[in-house]
Amino acid sequence: MKKLIPEQKIDIEKLLEGLENYKPRRKEWVWRKPAANGGIKSSFEFKDMSEPLKRSIPLPAAKYFGDIDPQPMPVITTEIASGRFEDDIRRMRMAAWHGADHIMVIRTTGQSHIDGLIEGTPEGIGGVPITRKQIRASKKACDLIEDEVGRPINFHSYVSGVAGPEVAVLFAEEGINGAHQDPQYNVLYRNINVYRSFVDAASAKKVMADAQIFQIDGAHNANATAKEGWAVMPELLVQHGINCAFSAAVGMDKAHIGLSTVPPCAPPAPKLWYDLPYAVALREFFSDYKFRAQQNTRYIEADIEEATRTHVIDTLISALTSADIQSTITPDEGRNVPWHYNNIRGIETAKQTLVALDGIKQLVKIDRDGPLGDMVRDIQERAVCFLEEILENGGYFKAVERGFFVDSGHYPIRNDDGIARDAQGGVAAGTIVKRDDDYMAPVCSTFGINNLPKNLKKPCELIGGCTLCNHDKIPYIDEVDETDNCNLRLAKTVEYRKGNMLKPETEWAGDGTVLIQLFIPESLELAKAAAVEMAKKMGLLDPEVINSQVMHPSEGTFIEVKGKVDFAIDKTTIKIPPKPEMLSEDEIKAIVKKSNLTVVAGTVGEDEHSVGLREILDIKHGGIEKFGVKYHYLGTSVPVEKMVDAAIETGSDAILISTIISHNDVHRKNMIRLDEICKEKGIRDKIICMSGGTQVTSEMAKECGMDDGFGRGTKGIDVVNSLVKIIKKKL
Repeated sequence: MKKLIPEQKIDIEKLLEGLENYKPRRKEWVWRKPAANGGIKSSFEFKDMSEPLKRSIPLPAAKYFGDIDPQPMPVITTEIASGRFEDDIRRMRMAAWHGADHIMVIRTTGQSHIDGLIEGTPEGIGGVPITRKQIRASKKACDLIEDEVGRPINFHSYVSGVAGPEVAVLFAEEGINGAHQDPQYNVLYRNINVYRSFVDAASAKKVMADAQIFQIDGAHNANATAKEGWAVMPELLVQHGINCAFSAAVGMDKAHIGLSTVPPCAPPAPKLWYDLPYAVALREFFSDYKFRAQQNTRYIEADIEEATRTHVIDTLISALTSADIQSTITPDEGRNVPWHYNNIRGIETAKQTLVALDGIKQLVKIDRDGPLGDMVRDIQERAVCFLEEILENGGYFKAVERGFFVDSGHYPIRNDDGIARDAQGGVAAGTIVKRDDDYMAPVCSTFGINNLPKNLKKPCELIGGCTLCNHDKIPYIDEVDETDNCNLRLAKTVEYRKGNMLKPETEWAGDGTVLIQLFIPESLELAKAAAVEMAKKMGLLDPEVINSQVMHPSEGTFIEVKGKVDFAIDKTTIKIPPKPEMLSEDEIKAIVKKSNLTVVAGTVGEDEHSVGLREILDIKHGGIEKFGVKYHYLGTSVPVEKMVDAAIETGSDAILISTIISHNDVHRKNMIRLDEICKEKGIRDKIICMSGGTQVTSEMAKECGMDDGFGRGTKGIDVVNSLVKIIKKKL
């Protein structure tokens, strides 16, 4: 596979060919490059934008601004966790087209529970690309995707668990660009022995440093775990400090060390008064390091709208404090159902917010002289005191034993409910082996004592190159499980990926999953139960309520139900209506001016709807008036006869009727009646008749004697385009 073709789906089977010979073409992390005015030719002046993409899908409103697609300076992350790397790859491509250049395949079951390397591709491992096959397939896809969109893609995973050093070597061999690594995560959240965790971290970080893998820590887990996330802000600074200092001591370049920062609060709390001081305190203490800002998943509910609103506020704080990477984790984290379009929604939320806030620091300044400065200093002072207390009590390991971390108290208050770990216990306790005095490892990237002969340029010269230097030495194993592997999964979905069968999907190819939204005028519990029964009546299999929101205790509840369909559609049976030919705006205006195009318009019969028709007519809404068309608006509930008489009296070229009400086929009757009266008056061949309404289609209108018809979503340009094409034939 040499390149991707935008009009064609990625061929997963072809991508998997030759993985045994695949070599990463790039290993190091890549940042976005600034571009003057965002590299965009536009009347707008951008302040802090990066180079544009070669191919992309711009924001929905871009059509009003010349289809520009400015790219913010921060790297934008998308987190993918479908558990099937063959579907992750498809989502990576979609994400890159919308502006993501940091693809983080996250765990769905817990990579940090893994005690060793795994070969093959068992689905049960979750979303993490832990096997060599998963990594190579994903990296090969990233190569193709970055060529397609014209920007480097950073691929990311996790170096944690007692297999951390081995995983780090695997990642260095295969060109992983970024990874989470923080020994404190292992200690506090996976109960891995503290000594083993830090020894492993030193080895892993050394390998990552030599491979130029960008490291992100895991300190944010404290405020996602603590009873009150906003109470652990001083501890978060200490955790960041410990990992940064340890990473630098091991040999990591500070430019490759990143903090995973998570706002500790969320509405309905006064979020800005907690999160902004915390972000400023972090930025001041860790000015030498990079920042990756992420939404706090603790506060994410299943409501995507609620999560998106909080995401926007979080991104505002990112812009004010110069985050280097913006995460876009979505409500999927709350639902535990990673879906294609929610990944894209998260990316667009970040991009839309960052573009809107372009240059904000030139307009808004952080006021350190007011209450913000006092709050920042308070957080920093309490963090320093926290660190001093750790030292006074014998260091980090002693502090862990005493439960200093993730305590819900507002430091220096302690509620004695922190996470306590026995320094002599935990997973892999007692497994550290002291190196002999004459220890020698003839491989690159070894941390600690290594008695190598002098005058060696590389340790691995002794063995003709190690796997970090000679990729050909890496053994490749494809699949080891005959019952759980990607080849079997691909065989089951081939008709949906390459054949003619279509199913809706949200997570995996051909999964048949759909989401329906209902408003049920009952209380919460009754509405939830009723929604499931309604979904069953609609034919959905295994319906499940995944989100509910009370509109009023008794008046009604909004419900979202997930289910599956048990049918597929054959693409060859689908008839796609031809798109109307669209004339250029200049040509439309020229013909309108030449013909002095005039119309009469109104809502006919006993129909009082007016908004839709006014949007078609008025210049304010981009209606036909914008193109020079003169119109006489007769209002609502206009008799059809009056419409025809008005057209004759004004010498109009066309009659435009709106007919929204459709019971008893009144919309059809109005169109037929208009055609008949025009014929009776002897003007039908001289006047254009058009109709519009939510139930109207072009085909229906023509069946009823109209020259054209327009349904839901019609714009003024659609109507004037049709008018002008008819007039053009007569000129």
